[in-house]
Amino acid sequence: MVTTLGEISRDSAKLFGDKTALIIEDKSFSYKEIDAMACRVANGLDSVGVRPGDRVTLYSHNCWEWVVSYHAIAKVGAVINPINVMLTADEVKYVLEDNGAKAVLGSADKAEALLDLKGTGVLNEVVLFGNELPVGATSFNDWLKAGADQYEAAEQGRDELAAICYTSGTTGHPKGAMHSHRNIVSSAEGTALMHVRTSRDILVNPLPLPHVYGSCVFNASFMYGMTLVILARFEETAVFSAIQEHGATLLDGVPTVYYYLLAHPKFEKYNLSSLTRACVGGQTLPVAKSHEWQTRAGCPVLELWGMTELAGLATANPLYGENKPGTIGPAIPGSTGKIVAVDDPGQDLAYGEEGELMFQGPLVMKGYYRNDAATNEVMEPGGWLHTGDIATQDEQGYFAIVDRKKDMILSAGYNVYPAELERVICGHPAVALAAVGRIPDEAKGELAKAYVVLKPEMAATGQEIVEFCREQLAAYKVPRAVQFVDSVPQTSSGKIMRRLLTDIDDGGRDV
Repeated sequence: MVTTLGEISRDSAKLFGDKTALIIEDKSFSYKEIDAMACRVANGLDSVGVRPGDRVTLYSHNCWEWVVSYHAIAKVGAVINPINVMLTADEVKYVLEDNGAKAVLGSADKAEALLDLKGTGVLNEVVLFGNELPVGATSFNDWLKAGADQYEAAEQGRDELAAICYTSGTTGHPKGAMHSHRNIVSSAEGTALMHVRTSRDILVNPLPLPHVYGSCVFNASFMYGMTLVILARFEETAVFSAIQEHGATLLDGVPTVYYYLLAHPKFEKYNLSSLTRACVGGQTLPVAKSHEWQTRAGCPVLELWGMTELAGLATANPLYGENKPGTIGPAIPGSTGKIVAVDDPGQDLAYGEEGELMFQGPLVMKGYYRNDAATNEVMEPGGWLHTGDIATQDEQGYFAIVDRKKDMILSAGYNVYPAELERVICGHPAVALAAVGRIPDEAKGELAKAYVVLKPEMAATGQEIVEFCREQLAAYKVPRAVQFVDSVPQTSSGKIMRRLLTDIDDGGRDV
């Protein structure tokens, strides 16, 4: 049984040997090959003075080198710091200075810019993937060529620090969520358990590996002997082709992945019959899209929920058990969730009442790195974590997310939740994707505005969208403006960034 991250590639190599562990583009690697390469890189890290507890940053797009590096850092017993490739240069510098990273491993197109920090007291080593490297960089490929295939993984306890994963930094500086080995391994175990992920599965994953959802899926795949097909980036035909070519049994993605796949004009031309289930997390998937996927792809969508502060997946609709589209399922075994009053975390709410979702158990982070004030803001006595999500719970223990507390629109004293409007708008037959943001209003303070992407060769007017909403929503929830767009701002994982919708606002109100 795996208890720490440093054991994963070693144990999987023993259990699954020559079985294909990883496929990316035209390359494939067995479990033995991944572990051998991780040992070589671990020896390289050791040779430049990286020791247990040191922080090592991992900075690149999805690639096989990222996978090898993750396992190598874990073998040494260093703390993995996977960072989002969409961070600005200033944000990256802040993260490195904040956690005191001793080394960076990454792709030349990203990490080369960090060479200026080498020798300034921030970084000792910048290790780059590829062959043609700038002066001052250490060669990852040289480590692969020269390193030994054996490395004794550092002995660590389950509650020792394993990773620091930084939040997006939408307010102020990014905060580093500290994950123990227990946090990360428990999330991977729960992911495999709820979806019955086994060595018989072939998983297509277009999620960015540095994201907690992506790394959670990645760890579960290696722990349980799956074949993991990683895409360098999300693109519709690449996903379709990977499923068809490899006979994938499982697909993971955020809602926008499913929006774009369903809207693709050649959806029906691809053979998706090998899929037995698909999973979605990151944001809520409208029920209409869930039903459409099941009808057209022939397999269920199992919605899940998690967050950076919980090291990945924390609740999920089960494969064996009732799947309730529109919910995020129950808490994974060993963890507990509850709904409390927004202004009083000590007041538990009844079934069906809207309040803040709080979480307790082995997934809850150790706190924010070097930030006790921020930690105290989100942690309550007894290890209960404030999630910031408004949710409900039914009598079967299934939770449903209403929206993020910070995204709520206050219109004439009424609470309007963008996610609810998005779910309704996505039910319109012409809509591929919808995002709802706020616009100022002198009389009501704030109004809801919908930004709508239509399906190819489909048409609709703003008035039609509004009338469609009026049929299903209270009057105060109906959007007061509709803007048709080609795309909406998204994170590297594909989550809609509602706070940036103002950047594409045309200033008009056509309804």
